[in-house]
Amino acid sequence: MTKRDYYEILGVAKDAGDAALKAAYRKLAMQYHPDRNPGDAAAEEKFKEAAEAYGVLTDAQKRAAYDRYGHQGLQGAGGAPQGFDPETFGDFGDILGDLFGFGGAFGGGGRGGRSRTRRGDDVRYDLEISLEDTIRGMSAEVQVPRLDRCGHCNGTGGEGKDGLTQCVTCRGRGEVLLQQGFLSIRQTCRTCGGRGQLVRKACTKCGGDGVVRSERKLRVTVPPGVDNGTRLRLTGEGQNSPNGGPPGDLFVVLMVKEHPVFERRENELHCTVPVNVAQAALGTEVDVLTFDGLEHVRVPEGTQHGDQVRLRGKGIPYLNSSGRGDLIVNIDVRIPSRLTREQKRLFEQLRETLPTENEPQERGLLDKVKDFFV
Repeated sequence: MTKRDYYEILGVAKDAGDAALKAAYRKLAMQYHPDRNPGDAAAEEKFKEAAEAYGVLTDAQKRAAYDRYGHQGLQGAGGAPQGFDPETFGDFGDILGDLFGFGGAFGGGGRGGRSRTRRGDDVRYDLEISLEDTIRGMSAEVQVPRLDRCGHCNGTGGEGKDGLTQCVTCRGRGEVLLQQGFLSIRQTCRTCGGRGQLVRKACTKCGGDGVVRSERKLRVTVPPGVDNGTRLRLTGEGQNSPNGGPPGDLFVVLMVKEHPVFERRENELHCTVPVNVAQAALGTEVDVLTFDGLEHVRVPEGTQHGDQVRLRGKGIPYLNSSGRGDLIVNIDVRIPSRLTREQKRLFEQLRETLPTENEPQERGLLDKVKDFFV
């Protein structure tokens, strides 16, 4: 039976790169995988055909031979055609593992090899800082608990030479072979976790865990401009790998304490300053103690309750950039609830001189727009 052209099978051009080949194969694998087409022999054949084409075209040597001589260039030493072999290309497990949950069944370690090393777990550490720290930045020393490889047993969990025994499930290979339809799939042995050995006599120091608890002192640098929930990453400072892989990372999550005076809104700082009726009507100057020192804030005459005074460049710095936000002073006009006899007399005199404007006001456009979206 005449075999179809590999480029035609995948639907790609002859100059297609690895990314295009992988994308085309993923699409066909999703469409024709036997698990999604149970009992459909035609779909199974198309899946095998696509896998064979992908395996050849992603192998530089085989692709060159195919481009030059066609299918005849792929004849084996005994004259047999190349055919479908999932172990002929390294990222087959990446594709099918992601799509169908084989979980690294085809591995990257070659035939008969142990399961690939696993990266250590990441660790989270919550660090409480003040609002001032977010403006100036700071440096802090933290103590982070972690699990280190036991030095007594070198992480094996066994005591002495006779502390370990071969796993009876995988017979020391760290993998077991499962049959998934027409595919032979390797999976990490669940009995030994891919180590190929079991603890027969536990280590006297770690109790067979292979790790011991410790605390490590680390210095964390907090840059200006961070916010509540900002994560700082310390690469390689997480948990150690259980089987010789790279360690995980440490994520320091910042928790900013509430300030009694200032409230942060993105890169702006807000505070509220009370003034009396006379100060609001005639204008005044008030002192506000900020993180940059004492600021003299001018309140113009005729200031209404809720008006704001903006102090530019006195807010929160922009993270990993130059410049700062503004400090917004919100004016709170206070009406006295109790008046002395003299104050009452003066207010009565003032009332006689002020216009009476007690008619309900027509709502502005902004109020109408707000109602529309409520």
